[in-house]
Amino acid sequence: MTDELARRIAALMPRARADLAELVAIPSVADPRQYPPEKCRQAAEWVAAAFADAGLRDVHLEETPDGSHAVVGHRPPPPGAPTVLLYAHYDVQPPLDDTAWTSPPFELTERAGRWYGRGAADCKGNIVMHLTALRALGDELPVGLKLVVEGSEEQGTGGLEAYVPPHAGELHADALLICDTGNAAIGLPTATTSLRGVTTVVVTVSALAGDMHSGMFGGPAPDALAALIRVLDSLRDPDGGTRIEGLDNDGTWSGVGYDEQQFRADAGVLDGVRLTGSGTVADRLWARPAVTVLGIDCPPVVGSAAAVPATARARISLRVPPGTDARAAQAALTAHLEAAAPWGVHIAVTPESVGSPFRAATGGPAYAALDKAVQEVYGRPLSFLGQGGSIPLCTVFATTFPAAEIILMGVEEPRCLIHAPNESVDPGEIEHMAHVEALFLRHYADSRRP
Repeated sequence: MTDELARRIAALMPRARADLAELVAIPSVADPRQYPPEKCRQAAEWVAAAFADAGLRDVHLEETPDGSHAVVGHRPPPPGAPTVLLYAHYDVQPPLDDTAWTSPPFELTERAGRWYGRGAADCKGNIVMHLTALRALGDELPVGLKLVVEGSEEQGTGGLEAYVPPHAGELHADALLICDTGNAAIGLPTATTSLRGVTTVVVTVSALAGDMHSGMFGGPAPDALAALIRVLDSLRDPDGGTRIEGLDNDGTWSGVGYDEQQFRADAGVLDGVRLTGSGTVADRLWARPAVTVLGIDCPPVVGSAAAVPATARARISLRVPPGTDARAAQAALTAHLEAAAPWGVHIAVTPESVGSPFRAATGGPAYAALDKAVQEVYGRPLSFLGQGGSIPLCTVFATTFPAAEIILMGVEEPRCLIHAPNESVDPGEIEHMAHVEALFLRHYADSRRP
């Protein structure tokens, strides 16, 4: 039966590629300042039609409190069978610098056996994985299904997080497949059991009423950009590790580690450049806070004037590990920034999103069924890893459905370069993880039978 399922999935891979090409071609960036909102609507309607065609019922769009649209649907369980919720998101990160892409970001392009395009892995590849698994099972689906495909995950505006609690009855399931992560490496089946939370703020430094001629006023006139640089530098130790007053930066990771040389290769660290911080790579990635300056508003080099900048601002991300309250972390970051302002410059910190960290419980029948499925497909047991990224929705699901098992899995692996130029996916991971998902649904149904 497994061999027959594998053959069905292999035969579906041309359709999977065609589906992914159509989805990647839709620039569904959920930020109206960058892309037309109708593109997200187009992607949502594509997803709804595809899952309806794959056998789900009443698949439709629901507007969430942030204005984005989630795709929801269901399929009733056979008598006595459990229900599984399938999650992914159709919105994508902006392509950033188009010139850094080897091929157009919104055109699925094959090179050296990988499929390139924005969202090819994160998270449209996971949507295609779901569709391929469901098509392979067809009418043999052994469980009930709930579907929710999010439309603003990358923006962190919390639309689906706010939508879930008042719609708990419609979304309730025994196990949740949160498919927005992936394997530790190609061929190494992995469930993510730990996620960092995240908070973002914008810090604005003001020093002068307006930009002033650097020849006439430079020296005693305080430079807002220089002040901002000092503020940002205060967030790190001399070795580059994050150091924010009030936050523990000495946590350790007790699970499977992350080889330093492998990390350097995965992250594309240049020769001679040292990693920042101390402790193991896993400690720094999964057990400690990590600050990143996401962007700075200041005069660009080309077109800059001989003037002392009056204002400058930066957007800052702070990832926080399980055990740290994300709102408390945001408050600590804000207080640290305000205290670090030099020369009496004015500083304003504007909070943006807050997402809580997550840790999964792995001892239930869903994890046992997943382990059995990955051993049949990959020939090795399931591995457990942490992840430095954030999926705040997981905490909302855990709070709303405390008895449900939550599994984070998917087609993303380090070579995918999610959020970066030249994002890609290995089609073999789509094929194998679709096979894993289909087998999981069978094994999980068997495990819940009296």
